[in-house]
Amino acid sequence: MSFSDLNLDSRLLTALPAQCQTPTAVQQQTLPSIMLGQDVLAFAPTGSGKTLAFGLGLLQQLSQQPNAQPAMTTPPSFANEYDDAEELPAFRPSSSRAHMRAVVIVPTRELASQISEVLTPLAKSVSLNVATLCGGVDVAQQAATFDQQPAQIVIATPGRLLDLLRQKLISLKGVQHLVLDEADRLLEMGFWPDVQKLMSAMPALQQQLLFSATLPNELEAQIQELAPHAHRFAVGSQNSVVEGVAQTCYLVNKGSKAQALIALLKAQLSAQQVLVFINARDNADSLSKRLNKAGIQALALHGEKDQTERDNALLAFRNGDIKVLVATDLLARGIDVTALPIVVNLDLPESAPVYVHRVGRTARAGLSGVAISLVSHGEANALAAIRELTGEALPLLALEGFPVTDQPASEARSKRAPRDKKANRRNMNKRTK
Repeated sequence: MSFSDLNLDSRLLTALPAQCQTPTAVQQQTLPSIMLGQDVLAFAPTGSGKTLAFGLGLLQQLSQQPNAQPAMTTPPSFANEYDDAEELPAFRPSSSRAHMRAVVIVPTRELASQISEVLTPLAKSVSLNVATLCGGVDVAQQAATFDQQPAQIVIATPGRLLDLLRQKLISLKGVQHLVLDEADRLLEMGFWPDVQKLMSAMPALQQQLLFSATLPNELEAQIQELAPHAHRFAVGSQNSVVEGVAQTCYLVNKGSKAQALIALLKAQLSAQQVLVFINARDNADSLSKRLNKAGIQALALHGEKDQTERDNALLAFRNGDIKVLVATDLLARGIDVTALPIVVNLDLPESAPVYVHRVGRTARAGLSGVAISLVSHGEANALAAIRELTGEALPLLALEGFPVTDQPASEARSKRAPRDKKANRRNMNKRTK
C-alpha cells in the first residue's frame, strides 16, 4: 500500500518527507477512520509513525473544509463536574483565535516542539498554520504571537493551554478535533483533571483521537469516559517493545553503576551516541559532570532546566556535538532522535510502561537499536514488573570487571536479623543496669 492509496490530498502527498514512501501499519489501520471523522484509540510501539497517523488525518479533514464553521454539539458529560467551569471564557467570533479547530495535547514541551516540526511543513502545503503553546515562553508574548498568526492546529501542554484559557487569552469554543498523544501519561493523576477541564471548554468537539504505546489497565475507565465509541486499533502486542531493540540487563552493585556506565561507554559504545535515563534530576546533573571528568562529552536534561538549556542540550545531542545525553523521563515520551543507536537505563523506572517508552527512543522507523539496563538487587520488583508487562525474559547477565557483592534484599534482611537480636539484648541489659 502507498500513501496515495489512502486518498490523501495530493498536496500532502507531495509534502511528505522523502523517507516516508510507504505508510506504516498504524497509519494504514487508523488513517481511513480518522479521515472519516471517527473517534480512534490506537496502541502502537514507539517509533511506529503515530504522529503522521493523526497529523495527516487532521490535515486532510481541515484542508477539505478550510472555512467551515463548527456545528455546536453537546459538551462532554463531565463538563459541569468542576466548580470553575463557569469561569471558562466566552467565544469571541471576531478574534483571530476563532480559527483554532484542532488541538493536540501532549505531556512535555519537547514532544510539542517535535510534533510541530513534523506537521508544520505538511500544514503549509494545504495553507494551514500550526502553533505551539507550552511553558518556557512568556504567556503574553505567546498570546500576541498567536494573534498575529492564527492557527487552525494547536499543539500544547495541558498546563499552559489551561492557563491561557483561564486568562481568556484563547477560546476553545470552535475546536472540533482533539488528539491526546501519549494518552496514558495524560490520563494519569497529574494531568487528568486539566484534560477534563479543557474538554469542558470544547462544546463543538466532534472527534477524539487517543494514541499511545502503553495503557495500564487501571486507566481503562478514563478511556471509556473520554471516548466510549472509539474504534480501537492495536499494532503488535499492547505494551510491547518495538521490534529491532536488542535488550540486555546487567546485574551490578548499586554503588558501581556510574563506573560501570563509564566502562561501557569507553569500551563498547565509544563511537556511538547514547541516551542515558536516570530517575532523579540531581543525579542527572552529577552523573553528567562525572562523565565529563572521565573524558566523555555529556549534558544533562531534566525539568528543572530552563527552556533554553533544554533546547540547547537536545539540539547538541541531535547534531552529534555531544556523545551522551543524561535525561530523566522528560525524554521518555515520543522524542525522536534520528537513528539513535543506544539507550541505557542507569536506573530502572518505577513504572513498567515507562521502560517501554524509554527503550523506544531507539530502533525507530524500522531501524535497529540497543537497550542496556544496569540493574541492582534493590530493583528486583521493578524488573519483575517490566518482565510481566512486556512478556520479555530479560535475564540478568554479569558485566565483566564488575563482580556483584551486594546481597539480595531478602538475604540481607536474614543476615541482619541475628545482629538486630544481639543489639536488642545489649540495649535491654543497659536499661536493666
